[in-house]
Amino acid sequence: MELTNREIERQDFVDNEIQNLIEKLNPTDVTIDWNIENIAEIREIIRKLFTEKLNLCTENEFYPFIEV
Repeated sequence: MELTNREIERQDFVDNEIQNLIEKLNPTDVTIDWNIENIAEIREIIRKLFTEKLNLCTENEFYPFIEV
């Protein structure tokens, strides 16, 4: 089983928006490189907010994945 193009687009969107947020919140002129570990850490916090605290969507709706 594979992710659909739409699901991959959603993953890319979420990760890119988190990177954009990191860059916008940076109070310095230092460039913050793309780091998927940092992005994933923030993504998990946001996922919990949307899926557990606010009950807005499922985990898979927020960030599509395939269970192994």
